[in-house]
Amino acid sequence: MPPYEKINAYRTSRRGPRRRWFAAALPWMFVFCVAAATTLPVRDWLRRSLPDFADSQAARDAEMVWKHSGSPDMRHPVDVIRTIDGDTFEARVYLSPGVEPTTRVRLRGIDAPELKASCPGELQMAEAATGALRALLGEGGVTIFNIGPDKYSGRVVAEAATRRTGNISTAMLAAGHARGYGGGHRNGWCANAGQALPK
Repeated sequence: MPPYEKINAYRTSRRGPRRRWFAAALPWMFVFCVAAATTLPVRDWLRRSLPDFADSQAARDAEMVWKHSGSPDMRHPVDVIRTIDGDTFEARVYLSPGVEPTTRVRLRGIDAPELKASCPGELQMAEAATGALRALLGEGGVTIFNIGPDKYSGRVVAEAATRRTGNISTAMLAAGHARGYGGGHRNGWCANAGQALPK
């Protein structure tokens, strides 16, 4: 038998177990990658797992919305994800085809009672305001305009409209669910309300 055949036989026997192990592992690696790609939305997983990532991603999304919003009169359709309280909601904003960041939208020009209330009266007013905003947003055809940065990272301040309501902030003021707000310090809602909530 020629020497080169002995060398080939030696190499085959030495590499065989490694190749067999790799061949056996390859299908499992493929299955794992497919399962991970289809069952774990990486961005959502990171948001839940890493608070710093969530905060920075929310800040980047909000900045993208107000920087690419165009003129104050330009209206951008949104899909409302949830109503947070009487003056804030979360939405997916359609800036342009393929550019659809998600951000919190703080309604411009109003202040509604807080759900983290300091007294029973404020809590009752906050729940009513949240319900009123949810009902207005439920009219559909929601758009936002006059978009700018908010003082809190991760959200924008904007005016909003629906197919039936030309300006949601105006409607909330008219219904008594909010008061006018132009920035700066906000007074509490419990001045004329009953006792404070227990801590």
